[in-house]
This record gives sequence, structure tokens and C-alpha cells, in this order.
Amino acid sequence: MVPINLMAVLVAAIVTMVLGYIWFGPLFGKLWMRLNGFTMETMSAQKGKMAQMYIIMFIGALVTAYVLAGVHIFASTYLNIGGIDSGILAGFMSWLGFTAPVTVNYTLTTQKSWKLWAVNSGYYLVSFVVMGIILAVWA
Repeated sequence: MVPINLMAVLVAAIVTMVLGYIWFGPLFGKLWMRLNGFTMETMSAQKGKMAQMYIIMFIGALVTAYVLAGVHIFASTYLNIGGIDSGILAGFMSWLGFTAPVTVNYTLTTQKSWKLWAVNSGYYLVSFVVMGIILAVWA
């Protein structure tokens, strides 16, 4: 069994949730809403579901952080890369190999804008790299 630091996984998941709040709030919230065709009214209609949505998103963040911890261990062990570099590499390669292609496919098939892809995918890139760094520092 690969030794994964569960406290680092928890912190990485919490940090990615905070990053999401900032990314889709003050940084790109208005742009994201406009590109999705959302209004304050349509967003307000979701308020009753927010707690459930955040719980599910947090579970997803925990799973992502746990899997990314395994990718980091692989990168640092088998590629002989250490420290923050292995965390950055694990986060970037996970984004490049899994998230970027899936979000490109979604953008193409739903005919969403590339600006929306950049906002959404950019969040995942930054999130994965930050989680990778946290996991690397705490390994």
C-alpha cells in the first residue's frame, strides 16, 4: 500500500474549495456567469441546493487530492523528481492528461465558448498544481 498523507489530502481538498470560491467569485465570477448565460436570478434559484452541491464538490475534491497524492508519489519515486517540482509536475500532468482533454471535448460537443473553457480549465490547472504542491511539501 502506498503511504498517502491523509492530512495533506484533507488540506489540499479544503484549499481547492477556497480557490474555487475565489476563482468563480471575485476573480472570474461575473465572466463565468455571463459565458454560461446565468443571471443573478438563476443563481439565486440554486441557493436551496448549495449545501448539497458543496458537500458533493468537497467529496470530489477529496477524491482528486487522494488520487493526485498517488500520482505525486509515482512522479517523485519513479521519475526521481523531488520536492515542489514533483508536486507541480503531478498536478500539471494530471490536468494535461485527464482534465484538459475532457473539458476540450465538452466544449466542442456543447459548442460552449473557448473563453469559458479557459476559465473552467484554468481553475483545474491552478487547483491541481496547488494541490500537488501541498501534497509534495507534506509528503
